[in-house]
Amino acid sequence: MFAIVRTGGKQYRVAAGDKIVVEKIDGEAGDSVTLGDVLLAGEGAELKPTAGLTVAAEIIAQAKADKVIVFKKRRRHNYRRKNGHRQQHTILKIVAIGAAEKKAKAKKADAAPAPEVAADAVQA
Repeated sequence: MFAIVRTGGKQYRVAAGDKIVVEKIDGEAGDSVTLGDVLLAGEGAELKPTAGLTVAAEIIAQAKADKVIVFKKRRRHNYRRKNGHRQQHTILKIVAIGAAEKKAKAKKADAAPAPEVAADAVQA
């Protein structure tokens, strides 16, 4: 089974057991993450509905990408600026696809009902 998920503004085609590199997600190595923005899911040529579908993943590592050099120059003005940037990203291992998201409904505690005010006391 495969799924297409969106995270960090990008889309990824994943299957169980795949390792992907995504934009930084909060968490430590070994933590589990659920990706809820599933755009498409299917098995072979058959597509499945994506309502409530999630993808379970495990964080393998937090890392940085290779350095990108940013060099600015304006000719004949003695203007040169050199900067470097290393984008942070997260390496994920896809554990399972198709775990339906279970939403726990908030149960109200059995509180005493609000005291009713007598009609005589309200005539103010």
